Amino acid sequence: MLGLDNPIHIAFVLVLLLLVFGAKRLPEMGKSMGEGLRGFKEAISADGGVEARLNAAHASVVADEITKHETATPASVPVNPVA
Repeated sequence: MLGLDNPIHIAFVLVLLLLVFGAKRLPEMGKSMGEGLRGFKEAISADGGVEARLNAAHASVVADEITKHETATPASVPVNPVA
């Protein structure tokens, strides 16, 4: 079997991780992974999810672009261009 359903497989993986990363680094890695997953979960569930916030951000960018074009002064165009 290739799965991690056997406790000996899990112990082997933990010993291998301990040898590769060391005893000091493993708790730091676990903490950073937990914080990352927690932040991801909060970002997904907060305020209607990521899609709603992206749509709101896109709408504000479009509104800013429209405002820039409305307030921009037109370039000086000669009335009688020389041919």
